[in-house]
Amino acid sequence: MVTISSNLKWFNTVRFKLFIVLFVVGIIPLLLFAGYMRHTILEYFKTTNEKEMLYEANKIAGSIQKADYLTDSTKQDQFISSLQAKAGEENWRIIVVDKYAYVLADTNLSTEGSVLVIPEILVALNGTDEANLHTENANGGAIYASAYIEDDNSEKIGAVLIVSPYGGIATPLNDINSRLLLTTILLTAVVSALVFFSSKILFEPLNGILDTMKKIASGQFHQRIDVKGNNEFSQLGEAVNNMTTRLEQVDNSRQEFVSNVSHELKTPLSSIKVLTESILLQQNVPEEMYREFLVDINSEIDRMTAIVNDLLSLVRLDYNGAKLNIDEIDMNRMLRDIVKRLNPLAENKNIELSYESSKEVTVEGDEVKLSLAISNLVENGIKYTPMDGKVKVSIDADHLDCFITVQDTGIGISEEEQTKVFDRFYRVDKTRDRETGGTGLGLAITHSTVLLHNGSVKVISGEGKGSTFVVRLPLKHEEV
Repeated sequence: MVTISSNLKWFNTVRFKLFIVLFVVGIIPLLLFAGYMRHTILEYFKTTNEKEMLYEANKIAGSIQKADYLTDSTKQDQFISSLQAKAGEENWRIIVVDKYAYVLADTNLSTEGSVLVIPEILVALNGTDEANLHTENANGGAIYASAYIEDDNSEKIGAVLIVSPYGGIATPLNDINSRLLLTTILLTAVVSALVFFSSKILFEPLNGILDTMKKIASGQFHQRIDVKGNNEFSQLGEAVNNMTTRLEQVDNSRQEFVSNVSHELKTPLSSIKVLTESILLQQNVPEEMYREFLVDINSEIDRMTAIVNDLLSLVRLDYNGAKLNIDEIDMNRMLRDIVKRLNPLAENKNIELSYESSKEVTVEGDEVKLSLAISNLVENGIKYTPMDGKVKVSIDADHLDCFITVQDTGIGISEEEQTKVFDRFYRVDKTRDRETGGTGLGLAITHSTVLLHNGSVKVISGEGKGSTFVVRLPLKHEEV
């Protein structure tokens, strides 16, 4: 059962179908050519023999006319003798008739004294020479060739009919047909072998790609296709390798993401457990200590809640079907509201938070999501800017895009870290993460939101030189 199933499976492959197509394309013209050659050879032999027999019939008619055999009765015996000699020499049957189709001589002696009415005799008596092949079976037959006989006044006085067995050339024809059939079979075998091995060579790279893709589908993302040459299969192999590299990166990112989530949630849980055990293990704990510990526990719970909320926001943004509530947004108003809402946070650090606009800008987008994204940038600028620093928010636009800039005088970001700032749970200042708070997900949320609006976000910074984030948003939203 397994063998039958695998064979049936092979019959359904593209390679087998290609083999059949190439086989048909290669063999059918070959068979047609073989049939055409056989027909051409047969026609050649037939035409050649008919012409030869017609020539011989005219020669005999001419000799009869010259010797005056039909008008001089004294030459009757000589006439019969010459016909018998010629017929015996060539293995022919020769019949001579007068102008009334009455048989005067027959080398077979079977029709003498009778009237022979056949097409070739009638045509000859009408003054036209003719030769025809009369086929009796596949291997034999006879050629009938006739010629008219004239007298000195050019009047038709009789006709000559030569009957030559066609089987004499059947043997060489059969030999030619046999050789042609053998050649066709050999060429068919050669073409079949060439087509089979060509299809194998052609599909071998594809089979390798399929095998590798099956391994990739099972989770072996380290697998790569050995790309050779520069054809469609090599381009497909490169595309699969690029896809696999991306899948490997996504898988590594997923594992890192899970690890980071576990770490971020484990830290406040550990703090809550330590604080709780400290209270439970002590007796006669003062009310002030209870209150202090509960405040710390509440703080850790708030931190866990913030992490979970940010994770949920990222999940919603990552989902391909994430719905945007598109509406026209007055960006100037939205940015003023963000600056106003975060100004108390800046005043706590004596940071100058300012807003600047050169024109009124309206953007088609989801105001709730964009407000959160820009707020994350401004809040980060405040968090990572030392006391007495500055954070500036500005907006500009051209005929296609809106540009929002958030510039701070904070700790800055080194060049090697700028490519990672939008990764989840990544913090530039790892020594101050508890002090500055946050979950390490704010910039990731901003990045995903901007991409969802078909925009882009980039960072310009240097270590100790502050940071500038530039967000580009299309004025008109287009579904992708």
